[in-house]
Amino acid sequence: MPSFKIDTSTAMVFVATAPEPKVKNFATGERAVNQEGRPLSTVGLLVSDEGEGNLLKVVVPENGYPEGLVPGMPVQVIGLKARDWENVIKGEKRSGISFSAVAITPLGA
Repeated sequence: MPSFKIDTSTAMVFVATAPEPKVKNFATGERAVNQEGRPLSTVGLLVSDEGEGNLLKVVVPENGYPEGLVPGMPVQVIGLKARDWENVIKGEKRSGISFSAVAITPLGA
């Protein structure tokens, strides 16, 4: 499925939830990794732009953010992309949009 770049150059972005490991298989605890084999984490971000705010769960490589990201911290998102997804499990169709980024850095860093 294609992915789409998201321009956050005019947005204010804040950490909503601190990074957490992204789990691929909850039964085994296996950690999700990217194509380079780097472990992935999920960070909640509040993106506010043009009078509208959205809470996004963004997947980012573990080496793509510094330690110490805490809720309320203003950040810059590098390489934010959206991709739609669809799964059918046991006859139940589910779909949504997933978000990923190359990096998240504290604003002004």
